[in-house]
Amino acid sequence: MRILKSSAKNFLFPWFALACLLCRAQEPLPGLKPYHRVVFIGDSITYAGGFIDDIEAYVRTHDTNSTITFLNLGQSSEMVAGYSENGRPGGVYVPPGRAGQKDDRPDLHARLPDILQKTKPDLVVADYGMNDGVYQPFSDAHFKAFKDGIRWMHDTVVQYGARIVHVTPPPFDPVGSKKHLTARGLRGFYAPYTNYDDVLARYSAWLVSQRARGWDVVDIHTPMDQFLAQRRKTNPRFTFTRDGVHPDVQGHWLMAREILMHWDAPDSLAKMDSVNAMVADDPRGAELLKAVVEKQDILRGAWLTYVGHMNFRFKPGLPLAQAEQRAAALDKKIRALEARQL
Repeated sequence: MRILKSSAKNFLFPWFALACLLCRAQEPLPGLKPYHRVVFIGDSITYAGGFIDDIEAYVRTHDTNSTITFLNLGQSSEMVAGYSENGRPGGVYVPPGRAGQKDDRPDLHARLPDILQKTKPDLVVADYGMNDGVYQPFSDAHFKAFKDGIRWMHDTVVQYGARIVHVTPPPFDPVGSKKHLTARGLRGFYAPYTNYDDVLARYSAWLVSQRARGWDVVDIHTPMDQFLAQRRKTNPRFTFTRDGVHPDVQGHWLMAREILMHWDAPDSLAKMDSVNAMVADDPRGAELLKAVVEKQDILRGAWLTYVGHMNFRFKPGLPLAQAEQRAAALDKKIRALEARQL
């Protein structure tokens, strides 16, 4: 009888495992159910796109029926406050087909209408604030300009007919900064204010307070700061940034994790401190993530070129039709990987 029971267990286990895998693979995130095209806007942290790659990879491994398109329209150096470190207005808009030119910081006001009209999102995810305090001590004038810019962005997206999710800025980490830190931050990004994270904490708290007005806000700043503090109990020099501003691979995963949790991902995700942990949870996770990264890189350049941008350093992307053709081939590869999972 023991042999028979053991054989029954051995026979049934693969079917239970397959059933669990099918349930997991077909289950969309509740917070993303209504949406088909999600457009991310923000500064260089969004442009880098690591957290967007991680989000798409997670969605694709947990919902093989997903038809959501994720587009990265982040632009390096961009702000919503409408000025630069020197107090002058933001940069000059570079419409499609024109070479970029050097100017002050790009201003979202110049390109948001084109982003909405050309990408046609039903959900916009916006992450601003890192540049908007211009790396200087707290200023009422800077704070007002930031709040005015955020309100304008929110109203513009809503009037267009899309939903918007606001994401608080990630932390500024003086431990990870390779720049000369100063007491006044007069040179902005090139010599930032030592305690600039205090400014970002106030910006983040204001964004979170807008939940009372019905805004959809994800706070990544607080849990990322807490993660830093916890790790520094054993390693005082721990950091997840390359320069105090831009998150590394782990930092981008922490951003993605908080956004996914906001969209009702399982609580088990909170225990995953790196994208490697998420990838290891799926037999083809690494291969699928690699294909997602390649696809996102192609589409980002093409869409920024098509929509228009204000960054003179930006290398033009492929024509949109050509980029979408390549992306479709990669998407086919991703679908094949998903099928292999089952």
